[in-house]
Amino acid sequence: MQKTRNSRGIPEDYLISEHAKLSRLKEVAQHTYFYRRYLSIEDIHDYPRPEFHVAQLKHDTQRQALLQIRKDEGFKDPCGGSSDPHNLSLVWWSLAVGTEEIQEAEARLLKKTYPKQTEEQAAKQKSFLWRFATSAAFSEKSIFGPYRFTFMVEEVLEAYSNQFCSGAPPIMRVFKTSLYKQEVVHVVLVHSPANQELFSKYPLLPRDDPDAVCTYKDGRFIWRPEAMCETHRYKLIQKPNENQMAYKDQQSEVFYVWDNVAIALHVEQGQVLKFDCDLLKEKITFCEKHPAISLSNSHFDDFKAAEALVEDLWPDSGFQLKEKLSLEQHFKEEPKEEPMEHEDSQE
Repeated sequence: MQKTRNSRGIPEDYLISEHAKLSRLKEVAQHTYFYRRYLSIEDIHDYPRPEFHVAQLKHDTQRQALLQIRKDEGFKDPCGGSSDPHNLSLVWWSLAVGTEEIQEAEARLLKKTYPKQTEEQAAKQKSFLWRFATSAAFSEKSIFGPYRFTFMVEEVLEAYSNQFCSGAPPIMRVFKTSLYKQEVVHVVLVHSPANQELFSKYPLLPRDDPDAVCTYKDGRFIWRPEAMCETHRYKLIQKPNENQMAYKDQQSEVFYVWDNVAIALHVEQGQVLKFDCDLLKEKITFCEKHPAISLSNSHFDDFKAAEALVEDLWPDSGFQLKEKLSLEQHFKEEPKEEPMEHEDSQE
């Protein structure tokens, strides 16, 4: 693995040109803090490994960047690639996994595990997957800033195609796997066909590989996380005699690694991925600061300050800034008591 600091100055270990699974990282990352502190842990509660079909991307940012986005009417690399360890001018997005994607992934996992599940058994199945979605990849809170833009994948790719690819489909490649303190980031590079020679050393992102960490097909990124929990408090319980899955609260938390997918759009220095000004306004929501992140060198606006800024940037629009709801708020209809382990459960 190679060492560097990312564009934010954070130490990063990385593997270029591959999306490495945990088994691969256990072989090549043993010299890293990431491995010694987290990945080397063996006693981890059983947890699900779903497949998410993600149709939305998110871009979180802070006050000064929002001011520039409003001025430019779009997104650019503010440093023009000068702060990037690979000297690339990139606009960064993350997969936006919401309640709908979690529900669909849960149904997909159950169907794959118990293909003979009856309608009666399915009706009795209670939601469980959201209990394991505790990493920052699923959080309504933000690592990077309180202003979150959420776009459909196809909206972003269509804008990129029209503005940077002369209408042609953009090309997606396996860029790298980056390791941070506890996080694995699989980066997808998106670029114009005009830059094929520049990026030919990176493999094309697969479309139909069932073993790949991330693929793209029909307007959705298909992501197969290997570790979706920040803290492993819950244990996955399988009930083969009932064709159901559940969770059990272990009353203790174990910190392990968690993974994520980032989408890096290549733009030339100073160029902007533009969107309609009113559309930008409609895509903004407010996020609180993620508790695990310390932004000592920058200010993280609270809701009142964020609302005032958005109203100032889009005056007389009648727009009202909204806060992101947590998964627990979305799934609040679930009963509070923990499901008990069935006597015939297979652990």
